[in-house]
Amino acid sequence: MKTLKITLIAAALTLGFSVGAMAQSMTKGDHKMAEEKIESSYKAAKTGCNSLAGNAKNICMAEAKGKESVAKADLEASYKPGPKTRYDARVARAEADFKVAKEKCNDKGGNAKDVCVKEADATFTAAKADAKLQEKTTDATMKANEKTSEALTDANKTVNDARKDAAADKTDAQYSLAKEKCNAFADAAKDLCLADAKAASGKM
Repeated sequence: MKTLKITLIAAALTLGFSVGAMAQSMTKGDHKMAEEKIESSYKAAKTGCNSLAGNAKNICMAEAKGKESVAKADLEASYKPGPKTRYDARVARAEADFKVAKEKCNDKGGNAKDVCVKEADATFTAAKADAKLQEKTTDATMKANEKTSEALTDANKTVNDARKDAAADKTDAQYSLAKEKCNAFADAAKDLCLADAKAASGKM
């Protein structure tokens, strides 16, 4: 019966603390409402745990607190997406699992309990290491992409500038040629020729 109660409470927590579907373009108002919902769900979960006793209650409380922490971290990752907030969310989940696992170890005794605690420690350490690796990888990838983007922008600017310079050089060359051709004329005819040359080269 106690196990059933814990399962039902855990299910309610999962529904109450779910923030994964929230859009990343969250407003301050949305964020505040989500925080209030998480807090409300946590209080309801704690109340549910009060119907239990002994270590079953401790496990229930650890689960409630853990789900609250994870929900808050997930909320921040949705509100301010980035490597750091995603890392914090992963660590929050690892810590929550770790604390629940340690509480469950208290149902054991002797070497079995020691082994249980060591396994919880090892799992927590591995989860934190994976979270840190993911954070570093994402951060490095983002920086590399930024550099690539900057390099591409610089390259495009260089190419565009080169194209403008080339076009200007060609225009100057054509204008110089046209002026030279105008020397075959005199007086008004030459003036008209030069005017046409300027207009054609955009030097008016």
